[in-house]
Amino acid sequence: MDYSNLRVNAKRLRSSLEEMAKIGGTPGGGVQRLTLTDEDKQARDLFVRWLMEIDCEITVDEMGNIFGRRPGRNNALAPVMSGSHIDSQPKGGRFDGILGVMGALEVMRTLHDNGIQTERPMVIVDWTNEEGSRFSPAMVGSGVWAGALKLDWAYDRRDVNDKRLGDELVRIGYKGGAPCKFFPVHCYYEFHIEQGPVLERERKKSSVHQGIVSLLWGDVYITGEGNHAGTTPMDARHDALNAAAEMILRINRLPSRVGGNMLATIGEIQNHPNSRNIIPDLVHFTVDFRAWEGDIALHAWDLLCEECQGIADRYGCPARFEKTWHVDRSPFDEKLVQRVLDVATEFGYLNMLWVSGAGHDASYTNQVCPTAMIFVPSIGGRSHVEVENTRWEDCEAGCNVLLHCLLRGANELEQKK
Repeated sequence: MDYSNLRVNAKRLRSSLEEMAKIGGTPGGGVQRLTLTDEDKQARDLFVRWLMEIDCEITVDEMGNIFGRRPGRNNALAPVMSGSHIDSQPKGGRFDGILGVMGALEVMRTLHDNGIQTERPMVIVDWTNEEGSRFSPAMVGSGVWAGALKLDWAYDRRDVNDKRLGDELVRIGYKGGAPCKFFPVHCYYEFHIEQGPVLERERKKSSVHQGIVSLLWGDVYITGEGNHAGTTPMDARHDALNAAAEMILRINRLPSRVGGNMLATIGEIQNHPNSRNIIPDLVHFTVDFRAWEGDIALHAWDLLCEECQGIADRYGCPARFEKTWHVDRSPFDEKLVQRVLDVATEFGYLNMLWVSGAGHDASYTNQVCPTAMIFVPSIGGRSHVEVENTRWEDCEAGCNVLLHCLLRGANELEQKK
């Protein structure tokens, strides 16, 4: 059958995104929908209700990942799958993650409206805790599903208030009974905003990435000696915050030294006791390294440990370095990448091929099934902030690319190698 004229309902896609943006909406126009909070539960409930309206079979697994399954002609065939995440950053944007979930939902709604039955089943997924902003690290739901992370370890992740991820799953009613375990998937597409300035700068409508960079997260803990700020001579101090400040400056110089377009970010600092007239006795800060060449990030971590230990020794402040998370780079499936390029070209969309510097659940799905991503421009290249924005016509364009990529995959009878 010829589906070349089939398009998604752009008004409905926009309406769904705007309805979701009300949940956890912030005065600055963004959203705050942290993982497993009441806002996350409210958004999940709405998503499940929308899945029920188009007769999807709904499964919630042990990690709270939500799967909506649309039957195919032959349900013995492995499904095509698409999705992303509902959770957000603190005061984050209203497109990050949720566009991929609402985009996949709109694809299923379009098929439902037109009575189209695919050969293979189609599955939409909301992955739990993609952001990692409440429970570190990121992409935990997809990581457990792919077998890269252990379920009990994930349950024991704690937020700054010492709340356990596993307990919070139970509290909001989304600790499901299905095993959080990989099942055969024919192919997986994830639809997302770019989160950077390149597409807008290059005047492209969409893009597909060759893959996702290697990500390395670490934590540094520095123990000083608390004392009175007005009576302790400078040469008698063991100031944990001063040591941390010097370390942070040193870490931010690492990318220029190791090369490979590596990025380094210190995104979180806890200073104790955080009083203006007490010398700090404990500092904890986070480290985020990203690079296409995964060995560069590992090399940078080794340099960090060596050089920051020297700084700690000089200040008389014992330091501890924990490499908490490392995901190797993820080159995507070449055939799926080419399909995205082909579909976008057929629609007359200017597109490009490059590498993603952001982390996505596709990093983990890529370890167990053929995977590709579809990106649309971010206005001003802004993301993870309230002003994050994407043009509605670009959302529509990317969603139409997703529709036809999923349709072609869902009507393939041979199993991908």
